[in-house]
Amino acid sequence: MPPPPPQPPYGAPYGPMPMSPADEKMWATLVHIGGVFFGFLPALIGYLILRDRGPFVRAHTAQALNFQLTVLIGMVAGGILVFLLIGVLVMIVVAVLDVVYSIIAGVKAGQGQWYRYPMTIQFVR
Repeated sequence: MPPPPPQPPYGAPYGPMPMSPADEKMWATLVHIGGVFFGFLPALIGYLILRDRGPFVRAHTAQALNFQLTVLIGMVAGGILVFLLIGVLVMIVVAVLDVVYSIIAGVKAGQGQWYRYPMTIQFVR
């Protein structure tokens, strides 16, 4: 009978391993760009999974989540205002701002720079 596998030492650290700076930049970029195609879901999943893996990726996923939730609120408001004939314009403006600011944030994240979206409600810090 073979011996049992070695046990980790008592008091071994638990928790997620920190990411390399290159991985943090990559995931931050993907979360920002993913918001253009899938709404707030990439930002929410990224925030929940990656928030303890490094300060850079945490800040970027939180910013992306805040921005995508703000975009969602703008789209819902536009949907309600469709009956007043201004809602379509509101929805178009919100969609264009979503694409433009998400691309800018993705580029900044890829360059390793900190970025804060303008006109964003802070839900998550």
